[in-house]
Amino acid sequence: MSDSTSKTTVSGAEIVLEGVTKSYAGQKAPAVDNVSMTIPAGEVVVLVGPSGCGKTTTMRMINRLIEPTSGRITIGGKDALSIDPNELRRTIGYAIQQSGLFPHMTIAQNVGMVPGLIGWDKKRINARTDEMLDLVGLDPGQYRGRYPRQLSGGQQQRVGVARALAADPPVLLMDEPFGAVDPITRGLLQDELMRLQAELGKTIVFVTHDFDEAVKLGDRIAVLGNQSAILQYDTPEAVLANPADETVAGFVGAGAALKQLTLMRVRDIELSDVPVALETDPVSTLGDALGNDPQAWGLILDDRRRPVRWTDRRHLAGASSLQGVGVPMGELVSTQSTLQDALEALLAEGNATATVTGMRGEYVGTVTIEALIDTIRTIRSEHAHDHDEDTASRAPVSTS
Repeated sequence: MSDSTSKTTVSGAEIVLEGVTKSYAGQKAPAVDNVSMTIPAGEVVVLVGPSGCGKTTTMRMINRLIEPTSGRITIGGKDALSIDPNELRRTIGYAIQQSGLFPHMTIAQNVGMVPGLIGWDKKRINARTDEMLDLVGLDPGQYRGRYPRQLSGGQQQRVGVARALAADPPVLLMDEPFGAVDPITRGLLQDELMRLQAELGKTIVFVTHDFDEAVKLGDRIAVLGNQSAILQYDTPEAVLANPADETVAGFVGAGAALKQLTLMRVRDIELSDVPVALETDPVSTLGDALGNDPQAWGLILDDRRRPVRWTDRRHLAGASSLQGVGVPMGELVSTQSTLQDALEALLAEGNATATVTGMRGEYVGTVTIEALIDTIRTIRSEHAHDHDEDTASRAPVSTS
């Protein structure tokens, strides 16, 4: 996912599965049959495959929520099957689709639960709880005393991630954690996870049935078939460019070149700029910057330089203040977002421009449809060049 090579710290642990099998009584075929794979320390490995293929079962055997029938699992070189299951689970973060928060506990109690179980003192738990809530973008002063029912679905998922990371585990297991939220919130949560991982360097095993999500988040993708058979285990780039077989190609789907937009981040391309002004600035500040072009758009920012509204000369005509002037912002993208996210955001805007924000929500630039078209052209030409080279390498050599 994001540039794992530039991470300054890796706090994750390597996970190795050797011949792991799970059979259930009364079923002829194993649910998971003889799976072997190495998950490198500090990487995000995504298990993707159709419903019922065994991907969740495979992941849950890592923290022994499901006991393997046979095989070996090591975490950081230690045999996971030799450790007490409850002790093991306290060293592995776990985030699931519905957040799994305890409804009768406050947000602070939910986040501090595992640190409490492993014997942290109250002062340390409180400090860690505030740190984790802040890390996932929730103001501790505002949220620590609330109950899960008082939060939106997206906020609950953020708390679920904060709780999973609270005891600073080397390994984080995530089972379709963003599957129950709307697409826009899902994209934001994915961006948040990538930002967190860039800071923390955990080993993350992430289960999804959404191939686009796998491409966006994974350092590596394991495409699974029946009984968790590994059809292909490689980087997103390699899976997109060279699917191992027809089943994997079916997952990749049409438009592999367009899917390359999911591999590239907004930070990877040159951003454009538009005229901006603070809400407290005189109307003339933005009016002068827009000039006489009736098609020109500008942005109004709040006092923290966060975008709040688009505006043009028509909106400014007769206005005495920039407060409340213009069209409210649609979907924003961050520098962590993919170019696919940017494409979806700009298609929803009347001026075909996506607004880009930095780590604290501040305005840093825009992405235009022209910039994305240029990027797609470049990707397509590179694909055509690679295809020509591949074809040439396979051509028979003349002996005459």
